[in-house]
Amino acid sequence: MRHLTFLVLDAQPSQRRNTAFILQQVVMGQVHQAANGEEALERLHRCGGVDIAICNLHTLGTDGLTFLRAVGEAGLTRAVLISGPLEASLKKATIAMIHCLGMYFLGDQETRFNIAEMQLLVDGFRTAHDAPGRPSPMAPPSLCEILHGFDRDQFEPYYQPKMTLQSGELQGAEVLARWNHPQLGVLAPGHFLPVMEEHELMDKLLVRMLEKGLALQQTLSGSLPAPQLAFNVQAAQLASRTFSEQIETALSQYRMPANNLMFEITETNLVGSTANHLENLIRLRLMGCGLAMDDFGTGYSSLKRLLDFPFSQLKLDGSFVRELASRPGSRAVIEGAVRLAGSLDLSLVVEGVETPEQRDQLSRLGCTIGQGFGLARPMSGQHFLQYCLEASPKEQKHLISAC
Repeated sequence: MRHLTFLVLDAQPSQRRNTAFILQQVVMGQVHQAANGEEALERLHRCGGVDIAICNLHTLGTDGLTFLRAVGEAGLTRAVLISGPLEASLKKATIAMIHCLGMYFLGDQETRFNIAEMQLLVDGFRTAHDAPGRPSPMAPPSLCEILHGFDRDQFEPYYQPKMTLQSGELQGAEVLARWNHPQLGVLAPGHFLPVMEEHELMDKLLVRMLEKGLALQQTLSGSLPAPQLAFNVQAAQLASRTFSEQIETALSQYRMPANNLMFEITETNLVGSTANHLENLIRLRLMGCGLAMDDFGTGYSSLKRLLDFPFSQLKLDGSFVRELASRPGSRAVIEGAVRLAGSLDLSLVVEGVETPEQRDQLSRLGCTIGQGFGLARPMSGQHFLQYCLEASPKEQKHLISAC
């Protein structure tokens, strides 16, 4: 097993020495110490970097933040552990900063470490990074492999339901692309989307997902109200002069109404919008399609963009739900989103619902529609058809089962 290396950065000599002493009882690797950010950087440059930096921001103040940015940009540590007391909102922001700098956040410890706690943290790092037999990340697919996947019809839509929080009634579904790879199994979009974006294949993927989604709606339409399907759209697609024409052509081909389609756009995708972006959004709304601002609350200027663009729905980012119990400000954000959506006559979908407790809390806060693993996970087209059947009123089940 490879020895890990550490840096302990703490302005208090006694705390610094105590942490270093505990580390030396747990690991065989080298432990460096520093009293300030400048000294720490000098040591790291000299030794070539460490695996884990333990940083007491409480005693270091802004010097600790300068250190974090410098080591992140220079790649001088793989993981960061925050020691010492830190106010909750500052801690959350610091963790986000660590992630943005490409480093692994190992945890935080407000009081002095003991040997058992340190051993758990070190073991956690080894499990995440150095476990024997841990599979290496898959290499990204080549353009040839992706085109072959299109030719063999291997890209499929998966459907994650949106439902009312109180009754569980189905309100629609978000369409998520998956690659049914013959050797590697079902692959998530993170594996293939970057290559598709690089080679301008996102329109091709959207058309494939749209056609399969419309076919599913067509299958259900004879017996059940077709569920509204939501598709994610990127800025480059909205910049195309033919984008809305592609949607209109597909709707005409499958003879399905436009009001059963929703297109989700993140705020960041609308930064630097052009006339083409706006024209496509307006055309989609004139057709009858819905437009959702996705990841609401995490972008650059949410409120202004709500007024500038013809949205019909807000999708509140799941981070506010995940922090509902631990961060009081999240409750205020959710209540504010409910009031804002109501004032602007927009529907509101809350993402990231994972537990029954969250579902009950959100319902009490005035939220009506949710989406998340605690409600329903993404599912294949065949499973979604069955899901729609089971969610339908009893008098309709006999009709669709006879189809």
